[in-house]
Amino acid sequence: MRLYAIAINTFREAIRDRILYLILVFALIMIGAGRAISLLTVGSEEKIMKDMGLAAISLFGVATAIFVGVGLVFKEIEKRTIYVLIAKPIRRSEFILGKYLGLALVLFVNLSIMTLGFYTLLWYKGFLDVTLGKAIALIFVELLLITAVAIFFSSFSSPFLSSLFTVTCYLIGHLSWGLPLLAEKLASAPGRWICLALYRVLPNLEYLNVKGEVVHGVPVGGEEILLAAGYGLLYTAIVLMLAIAVFRRRDFV
Repeated sequence: MRLYAIAINTFREAIRDRILYLILVFALIMIGAGRAISLLTVGSEEKIMKDMGLAAISLFGVATAIFVGVGLVFKEIEKRTIYVLIAKPIRRSEFILGKYLGLALVLFVNLSIMTLGFYTLLWYKGFLDVTLGKAIALIFVELLLITAVAIFFSSFSSPFLSSLFTVTCYLIGHLSWGLPLLAEKLASAPGRWICLALYRVLPNLEYLNVKGEVVHGVPVGGEEILLAAGYGLLYTAIVLMLAIAVFRRRDFV
C-alpha cells in the first residue's frame, strides 16, 4: 500500500512537469517528420517512415527516462521532504521502488501515446505493420533499464552528474560490442583491463535493439524477444538493488 502511494504520487508529480510534455510534442513532431523526410531522400518511403518513427520513440523515451529520472530523488532532498518521509515508517527500499514504479508508469503512458501517433500515421499511409510492436516492446524494456540506472546515480549524486553518468552508460551500452576489439588494440595493460571490465559489467543494449530487423522485414522470433526482455529486466533488478543498497547507507542530517 505504501509502495502504491509513493508510485502514484510520483506519477502525479511527474506528469505536472512541463519538460515531459515538451519531449512528447517533439517526439510526435519527429514521427510526423518521417513522412516529409521520406519525400526528400532516396529510398523506400515505408522503411524511412518506420525507421524514423522507431528512432524517435526510442530517443525521446530515453530523454524522458533520464531527465525525469535523475531528479526524482534529488527533488525530495532539495525540498527537504525526504526528512519527513524517512521519519515515517517507510522503508528506503519502498521509497526507491515507489519512485521507480511511478516513473515506469509515466514512461508506459508516454510510450503508448507515441506508439498511437506512430501507428495512426502508418495506418493513414497504408504501411501499418504490427511486427513493429516487437521493437517497441524492447524499447520499453530498455527505458525501464535506463530509468533504473538514472535512479541509481541520483541516489548519491547531483542531477547534472547523474545525467552525465546515465547518458555515458547508454552510449557505452550500445557500443559495448567494440570494447573487446578496442582492448586487443591497446598496448596498455590497465587500458585493456578497463575495456574488458566495462564490457562485462555494463549491459549490452544492442540485445534490446531489433528496430533494423523489423523495419527491413527480417524475422524476429518470440523466443528471441523473450530472452532479450529477460536480459534487460534482470539487469534492471540488479541496478535497482544497487540503488537501494546505496540509498540505505546515505545519511540525511
